[in-house]
Amino acid sequence: MKIQQLKDFLDAKAAYYNHPDFIANDPISIPHQYSRLQDIEIAGFFAAIMAWGNRTSIINKCTELMQMMDNAPYDFIRHHEPRDRMKLMSFTHRTFNGLDLLYFVEFLQHYYTNVTSLEFAFSAHITPEDENVENALIGFNKVFFALEHPERTRKHISTPAKHSACKRLNMYLRWMVRKDENGVDFGLWQHISPSQLVCPMDVHVSRVAARLGLVTDPKADWKTATTLTHELKKLDPDDPAKYDFALFGLGVIEKYV
Repeated sequence: MKIQQLKDFLDAKAAYYNHPDFIANDPISIPHQYSRLQDIEIAGFFAAIMAWGNRTSIINKCTELMQMMDNAPYDFIRHHEPRDRMKLMSFTHRTFNGLDLLYFVEFLQHYYTNVTSLEFAFSAHITPEDENVENALIGFNKVFFALEHPERTRKHISTPAKHSACKRLNMYLRWMVRKDENGVDFGLWQHISPSQLVCPMDVHVSRVAARLGLVTDPKADWKTATTLTHELKKLDPDDPAKYDFALFGLGVIEKYV
């Protein structure tokens, strides 16, 4: 497929899926329940971190978690007492359990006591000259685990330093950074450019990308994710992550591979 044909094809698919109708059946529906910046950040963070497996199950578990936080995640994070954490111990989603959740809540409470937005935990580690968000993700991982933490919890926050594709964190950044007229992504963060986003990559996306000739190795790791993003920038240098909609839709919904 020639580059203009590929661009036309992926632009059309991205436009089809990047639509308000997409929200209801996707984990991004969880932060869309809120209007305050911090509520969106916290709900979105949990929804992204837990976004593996069946989408219906993800949404159900995130809804359960928000209910545990009285459907006011920022108020809960900022003002809960240690005894309020006990009810969180029963929460599980796949390998994410109550022990992991307690540390996430502890970190967020500590963080929001000192900083107004979770954006700065990422953006403090990136400059406008950075090609992509690699340094932001590495820096966030260090910030997140600066407190004493269970070793098992480290697997839930990935980092390019260990060659992970960081699919869920890249998806979270897409939600928070990208902004267009379609209203799916929030575009609330201003200190990271959409051009620096890395396309979220899982096995479905990597297989579609390989079939389209965008990557030669379908292994879902950081190298392949950045290679894919480099190719997508040839189609749209300012907004390569918009093609996540196209690649996700082709792989998961249309079974293109």
